[in-house]
Amino acid sequence: MRHSDVYLTWGEPPALVAAKLDRVRALAAAAGRELRFGIRLHVIARDTAEQAWAQAQCLLAGISEADIRAAQEGLRRSESEGQRRMLDLHGGSRDGLEVAPNLWAGVGLVRGGAGTALVGSHTEVADRIAEYHALGIDEFILSGYPHLEEAYWFGEGVLPILRDRGLWRHPDGSPGAPDHVDIPFAGALAPEPAAAR
Repeated sequence: MRHSDVYLTWGEPPALVAAKLDRVRALAAAAGRELRFGIRLHVIARDTAEQAWAQAQCLLAGISEADIRAAQEGLRRSESEGQRRMLDLHGGSRDGLEVAPNLWAGVGLVRGGAGTALVGSHTEVADRIAEYHALGIDEFILSGYPHLEEAYWFGEGVLPILRDRGLWRHPDGSPGAPDHVDIPFAGALAPEPAAAR
């Protein structure tokens, strides 16, 4: 805690994240430090919850039980506490993968590292992000499968809700920043010079 500015956790149910952040805050305070907090999650956001959950199920549809067992055996050899906590969320089974409202542990059945995804309608995903933010999370590392397409779903569906709630602002920071940019999440493009038009 003496050398960190941001503590990053993987996505766990909010109650587990809150307990972890409290422990880390106490350690940081004992070292005379105050930290920011981040979380790493995958995201599957769609216009409706039904569409999002159908997409989540599609990600696992072509994966056999033998493949899941093989992946789990390899992951259980890890000495990482974070990996152990991810594995504990699902226990290697397809049953009960929604481990908290809109928090799906299916990614962790076959992938090491951050193994949870926020799944739901754009509003539900925004609600969960707001819930984590209320715990003290200010930094969000989000991804999806496939990466680019999921970024567009998130950018077009979730970011406007977060903006309207005052939880996100356009990267250029201006109050009148456009809702749409030609390069998603990279800030507004500079206007084209008149001579080039």
